[in-house]
Amino acid sequence: MAGLVSPDEAVLSIVGEDAVHRVAGLPGESGPVGLTLALGRLRALGVSGLRVALPAPGHPLGLSGPAEFNARALDAEEAVVCVGAALGLVPEVAEAGPAGDVHVSVTWHCLPVREAPPADVPSLGEAERELAEALREATVALTRLDVAGSGPVADAAVSAYRARAEGSGQEMLAPGYPQRAVRVLALAQRVDLLVTLAYEKGHGGAVAASEMAARAEALRPVERVARRALVAAYNAAVEDREREV
Repeated sequence: MAGLVSPDEAVLSIVGEDAVHRVAGLPGESGPVGLTLALGRLRALGVSGLRVALPAPGHPLGLSGPAEFNARALDAEEAVVCVGAALGLVPEVAEAGPAGDVHVSVTWHCLPVREAPPADVPSLGEAERELAEALREATVALTRLDVAGSGPVADAAVSAYRARAEGSGQEMLAPGYPQRAVRVLALAQRVDLLVTLAYEKGHGGAVAASEMAARAEALRPVERVARRALVAAYNAAVEDREREV
């Protein structure tokens, strides 16, 4: 949308290893169309950028309404909101094929959205500060509960993540993003990974229902902060361009 890469290059990056992505409900089209045509159509409709939304129950992060779009985005736990046109895209993922040879296809449903500021999205600076504070607080709480994601499995997962992050660098985001967004994204992904490990691997002494509830209570705000930071990082390029206008 910023003209920094060709439509074909953008489509290859979006699709990745999926079989196909198509867009349904696009204004001016009678049926689903491929991503290359869809991106061109969106630009013709005045779209100058795309924002990501990562809503969760009770937290419509990145959404601006109306209720129908918010409900579908919440079901999918993700959506894309267009900048410059009152449109949003919600993915529907389908899998087919035998085990070991599963093909993934995605249909993006284009729906009207309300043109308003997205809900609860922090600036990059706010996101970075919140992440550091939340990580400190959660580490103290989880250590006290003896349920922190630690041990060989957690260490191996974090090491693997660090290797990927260090190897990719700026490639973690598309061209045109500020370096701070790369840094915030890397930290948010690491915090998100540690939260996942604490949920899945960090049982430690949390065997009673009350202890497991205490662990969830300690992790919930960290998980929320990590999602807010992810959205701030992914939307940073659009925010920068809007400030320049």
